[in-house]
Amino acid sequence: MKKLAAGALCLALLWLLQALLMPKYMTSTPEGAMIREYYDSAGDHNVIFTGDCEVYENFSPVTLWEEHGINAWIRGSPQQTIWQSYYLMEETLEYETPDVMVYNVFAMCYDTPESTGSQSRREAYNRITLDGMKWSFSKWKAVQASLTEEEKQWEGILTYLFPILRFHDRWAQLTKEDVTYLFHRDTVTYNGYLMQTGVKPMTEAHVTAPRADYTFGENSWYYLEKMAALCRDHGVQLVLIKSPTLYPAWWPEWESQIEDFAREQNLLYVNMLEYQQELGIDWNQDTYDTGLHLNVYGAEKASRWFGRILAEECGVPDRRGEKELSAQWEQTIQQYQRQKAEAKEETQ
Repeated sequence: MKKLAAGALCLALLWLLQALLMPKYMTSTPEGAMIREYYDSAGDHNVIFTGDCEVYENFSPVTLWEEHGINAWIRGSPQQTIWQSYYLMEETLEYETPDVMVYNVFAMCYDTPESTGSQSRREAYNRITLDGMKWSFSKWKAVQASLTEEEKQWEGILTYLFPILRFHDRWAQLTKEDVTYLFHRDTVTYNGYLMQTGVKPMTEAHVTAPRADYTFGENSWYYLEKMAALCRDHGVQLVLIKSPTLYPAWWPEWESQIEDFAREQNLLYVNMLEYQQELGIDWNQDTYDTGLHLNVYGAEKASRWFGRILAEECGVPDRRGEKELSAQWEQTIQQYQRQKAEAKEETQ
């Protein structure tokens, strides 16, 4: 009995140490807190987005609700790769079956973990996505798919099973934040949308060097085909989009490949770059970083327009008549509008 008690105490201490030493992503790099927020609200969404910053900064679920009554969540994260998006979709279907899954196709240009940057950069972005996922078979497969060949050693995989092995030497970096958020996290998004209120206009066109080869890789196609099959098997509509951002470049050669795939798979594909005038995007007002991403004003325009596509072409229902759901959204809307107003006051 004493041995059992001692073992339980050791496990509790290890859990406490891990909770203390892991990054909290509250006041710094809030993007790291986004993936875990989904679990508190999982279960009743009609639309789920997956992808990188081209979804979690460019679409506002609040606007989708206010304008169209669409109950949506964005399961986005920085530099989210297509294999991570696939396993997030797979995991989502363990919690709920939405009407539509929306995937932003830009990450098709990254075919392997090695193609996404230096090892330290890859690990940082992997952590932001994978550490936020609850443990499941989907997470296990996402970890395996995300590691480079160099990292596919047991010690690399184990750091995702037991993050304390990765963060055990973070003692010198601990701050008050690590204690404040030891047992809880604040909410940093609005149904997965990370609000950006700044305005930094695009003063000149971004230039991207041409590529030697524009062919999407086999691994990217493998996961896009798995997405289509997964959604088809669960009776979910898969909608492919290209978000309305100007940089990095979206090449015509990439566009034609996605168009062909969507036609072959009988999927809706919407390249929102082609509808900028209809969206009403003003690159002097609607971006916070010279056209790389939209700010909240641009995201609301994009969401207002895309919500019509979801409602009219995908049949996503208007649920504003549901009292309990409307009451939940009203609380979110009040906080959302408060943050917008406070940001506006600060700039005046």
